[in-house]
Amino acid sequence: MKIKRIETFANQFVGFVRITAEDGAQGIGQVSTYNSDITSAVLHRQVAPYVLGVEFDDIDALTDRVIEREHKFPGSYMKRALGGLDTAIWDLRGKVAGLPVVSLLGGTPGKLRTYASSMKRDITPAEEAERFRCLRDQFGFDAFKFRIAAEYGHDVDEWEGRTEEIVPTIRKALGDEVSLLVDANSGFSPRRAIEVGKLLKDNGIEHFEEPCLYWELEQTKQVTDALDIAVTGGEQDCEIPTWRHMIEMRAVDIVQPDILYLGGISRTLRVCNMARAAGLPVTPHSANLGLVTLFTMHLLRAIEGAGKYLEFSIEGPDYYPWQEGLFVKSPYTVEDGMVTVSDEPGWGVEIDPEWLAKSSYQISEVE
Repeated sequence: MKIKRIETFANQFVGFVRITAEDGAQGIGQVSTYNSDITSAVLHRQVAPYVLGVEFDDIDALTDRVIEREHKFPGSYMKRALGGLDTAIWDLRGKVAGLPVVSLLGGTPGKLRTYASSMKRDITPAEEAERFRCLRDQFGFDAFKFRIAAEYGHDVDEWEGRTEEIVPTIRKALGDEVSLLVDANSGFSPRRAIEVGKLLKDNGIEHFEEPCLYWELEQTKQVTDALDIAVTGGEQDCEIPTWRHMIEMRAVDIVQPDILYLGGISRTLRVCNMARAAGLPVTPHSANLGLVTLFTMHLLRAIEGAGKYLEFSIEGPDYYPWQEGLFVKSPYTVEDGMVTVSDEPGWGVEIDPEWLAKSSYQISEVE
């Protein structure tokens, strides 16, 4: 396969990628959300020169070539840009084969259990509990994640006492039949996280996400070693050696790669393979309803060692206005707390032409 053209359609919040192969076949992918216009520029400036017109079969070899050639620029932007390329290649391959990506990965289309994922901290415990009850009744969710601590709060809560209030409030409102997860977003020191962990265990919380500064793996490991509930993390991490170290030291009980932060499906599969070898479940981060959640749906239906559920954002236009109008038909229908991976070729989704027409457009192609 050779790529002859890379096109991007972006705004500040989301950016889609369209690749065209030498034979005219096309695929759609997405660079990671947030500053997607900058990421798109990185894709054209620092990725395209090394992949256009280059014959390849192995996506890992192709992306490693880019990373090595751009060795002075490690980190997030390069991986976010590579995620757009990688996911477009998988879509193209699926369309050429007439198969959904999940089938190319060795899985099958079908249903996935979700957990309803709240992104809000400026919401009272009572309001969050009522929101969850309504979502349970309307969509059948039987698992929910809510926010504790303050994001990078250094042990200072969003407001005093909120963590101690929201944990029992949510459990009491929903009863013992639902699964509950919490996310601290790097808000605690190890000492405080361990203290809060006891409250979580007493209320049947089964998933304690990113308790400490995420880059301080030893801090997280202190919490993991001290608690009997599952400590989770990894969403921000985009370097394979960091993942290797995190898994080998067992800093967490469940790994949470984000497909687009990490650099695409192929790089995420590397992490999944390391996690499987270590006996650690994989519950990826997919915190918005751009394409990252759809990519994650296909992945979870294919890998060994998948976690119990898919992260599914419950936020609408008030929180994520940029999610509106992305697709001709949304791939995110929830019934009985489940979403469905379709059998449509590739990702099985079409970007709304009106959205594309309003976006900022760039093109790189073989001369």
